[in-house]
Parts: sequence; structure tokens; C-alpha cells
Amino acid sequence: MIRTQIILREDQHYQLVEIARKQNRSLSDLVREFLDEQLHVYKKRQLSQAAEQLRQDYLDNGELTALSALNGDPLDETG
Repeated sequence: MIRTQIILREDQHYQLVEIARKQNRSLSDLVREFLDEQLHVYKKRQLSQAAEQLRQDYLDNGELTALSALNGDPLDETG
């Protein structure tokens, strides 16, 4: 692990300390869990945005979907 320092607003610190106390956990452990959850959400959002940007290319370009048509698996929700 890497030690790092962050500056929190007073209300953020208070809320995190309260949650950690109620769950009988360290503040560091709680912050790591919250960060992991948000990193997962961020990565999922990035992948979704990339897929959406490519979607129209797949729908418009027959060469990109030619192999899919061979085995009967449509790439769009209309097929």
C-alpha cells in the first residue's frame, strides 16, 4: 500500500469517522472501500461511453457486422 494524505472538509471527516465507528472499522479501511466502489463506477461509465461511441459505427458499417450475420447473432437490439 502507498501512504497518502488528503484534505477533507470537516463535514466529510465527521461523517466518515461516524460510519467507521458504527462499523467498527478504521477510517482508512472505509475510505479505501469507498474509493474502490467509485473507481468501479468510473470504469463502468468509461466503458459504457466508449461502447456508445462505437455503436453507430457497428450499425452503419456492414463490414464490421458481417461476421455476426454469418452466425446469426445480431449486434443491435433491433435484430
